[in-house]
Amino acid sequence: MKEFVLETETWIPRPRSEVFPFFAEARNLEAITPPWLKFEVLTPAPIVMRTGAWIDYRIVVHGFPLRWRTEIAEWDPPRRFVDTQLRGPYALWHHTHTFEERDGGTLCGDRVRYRPRGGALVNWLFVRRDVERIFQHRQERLRALLGPTPARTPPPS
Repeated sequence: MKEFVLETETWIPRPRSEVFPFFAEARNLEAITPPWLKFEVLTPAPIVMRTGAWIDYRIVVHGFPLRWRTEIAEWDPPRRFVDTQLRGPYALWHHTHTFEERDGGTLCGDRVRYRPRGGALVNWLFVRRDVERIFQHRQERLRALLGPTPARTPPPS
């Protein structure tokens, strides 16, 4: 079965020491996932992020509710981590997140290797477009949530 790859980069004007902790909190995934997926983290809090951690989710894809379980396959704070699907809508989902200090901020990289059930035709008809939309939304939300903070006004004297 053919494997597909999606790569994106998002520059956030904050240091890696502020950006990585956002990703280390699994529940923040709800805030950067498109509302049309009705994404919900099912694993009870607190979720201790580490190699071997399992996280369960519920999503709705084209009207069909699905359960999804991922495993943190690599955990190397604050540089990178990898999550892989153990159960869910894909035959393969391998998502590498990288965090690189660059130009006074953090370059957040995403590299997703995936194989949709149904192969190349299903990818062409539905999956590729959905994955691209999900990551476009993710980039927009990350910029909104982690973008520049408003200038602080000095307290009145």
